[in-house]
Amino acid sequence: MDGVDQDPAKAGRGRGAAARGRPRSEAVERSIIEGVMRLLEEGVPLAEISIERVARIAGVGKATIYRRWSGREELFCDVLRTAEPPDPQLPGTSMRDDLIVILESLRRRGLVTRSSAIMHNVYAQMKSSPKLWKVYHAAVIEPRRLMTLDVLRRGQANGEFRADVDVELANDLFVGPMLVRAVIRPDAGLEEGLSERIVDTVLTGLGPATPVATPVATPE
Repeated sequence: MDGVDQDPAKAGRGRGAAARGRPRSEAVERSIIEGVMRLLEEGVPLAEISIERVARIAGVGKATIYRRWSGREELFCDVLRTAEPPDPQLPGTSMRDDLIVILESLRRRGLVTRSSAIMHNVYAQMKSSPKLWKVYHAAVIEPRRLMTLDVLRRGQANGEFRADVDVELANDLFVGPMLVRAVIRPDAGLEEGLSERIVDTVLTGLGPATPVATPVATPE
């Protein structure tokens, strides 16, 4: 998986470098990504998908791929992102609304993974490759986590939940139940309305404190 198959002349050039060169063709990128998907559908393990093999099936040169991706790991990340539901656009109306949208995106990704034997297999293989998992985590998972943390910080600033709660812990409390059902418990339900139930259940405990009513003294 982590073998060297990068063109030395293109080493160190990632997707950012492509923006400084010739304009990228969406059709070419699509053919490359679809080429990887065809190989996966044929049951080819990730470890056996080299840049040379992708170039052959996509009908392009290796240099064309390296102008867009610095190596296999970055290419595979884009393939996975293409197969997954798109990242959500947050409504920004309230912390609750934003959290529901974020969890709904996780729920739909869980459904895609369950319904696609290919994607389930790809995720399993990806986690067995530290290098690929590190790239995927930095490019995909970490930005999503930071987005959730930003929503929680704005919620604290707006008084939507307690300011004394650690936002990192709060993130785990909101996202954790959905990830458990989507990843650890494949038999668990991912039904409609689950996102709202999780958010509202957690907010019941993390919502702003309400004043405790003072007992009214009764005359003896």
